[in-house]
Amino acid sequence: MTDSLRSHNSNHRGLRPGRPSSLVAKMPTPKARVKRSASRGRGKKWILILLAVLLLIPAMQVAVVRFVNPPRTLPMLIEQVGATFSKAPKAPLRYRWIDLPQIPEMFLEHLWISEDQRFFQHEGFDWKEMDLAVKEAERKGKPVRGASTITNQCARSIFLWQGRSWIRKGLESYYTIWMEALLPKRRILELYANVIEMGRGIYGVEAASQHYFGVSARGLTREQSAMLAAVLPNPKGWDPTKPGPMLRWRQRRILQREKHANFPERLLR
Repeated sequence: MTDSLRSHNSNHRGLRPGRPSSLVAKMPTPKARVKRSASRGRGKKWILILLAVLLLIPAMQVAVVRFVNPPRTLPMLIEQVGATFSKAPKAPLRYRWIDLPQIPEMFLEHLWISEDQRFFQHEGFDWKEMDLAVKEAERKGKPVRGASTITNQCARSIFLWQGRSWIRKGLESYYTIWMEALLPKRRILELYANVIEMGRGIYGVEAASQHYFGVSARGLTREQSAMLAAVLPNPKGWDPTKPGPMLRWRQRRILQREKHANFPERLLR
């Protein structure tokens, strides 16, 4: 009996009471726990690095367009890819860059009147216009109208896609912050006048002037310039050469407001 007890005790020597030997075998060693913790730490580090890179990409893109005129924008590329897979006749891409001194000052003024008259005062977001839009929607019981600034639209027209979604709106706001931080107002206006869509496959004032009126931007009349600025809210639905009542009304409103506008042309020099 004594020998039997001694044998039983020797077989379980070194084991804590109540813990099966299989569990003890499966328990990770201190070295394994350290390796696993280090692996998790490296994983978190690379995730943070990836997030930092993703957050800095817009800043780098904006920094590039401060000095380099974009050869193509994302909406242009999307348009071209879509046309490749479409059965409809492929329209040519019309895009011709001209520098700020070549853009008629009257067109820049019409653009400013039509799109964003507080462009030179705000820092990318027109909070006054947003507040007015909300109050107007509450009064009329309708959805809130857009209150995009020239900087918002410029960011969308270079780096993003068209359409309505919270993701795109969030990215547009993020690009707007960087554009206002890294670009002077005159450069933003120059970019906008050159890349804004002014018809299907038509981008910028120079391409639009040549396509619709057969002249360069510098050859536009005041009425033609106002018409091109008036078409911007719906460039694919309106034709400047065949204006309907709404487009005519928008043109007249721009020309009327021009008489009393105080466009700060000195800021463009």
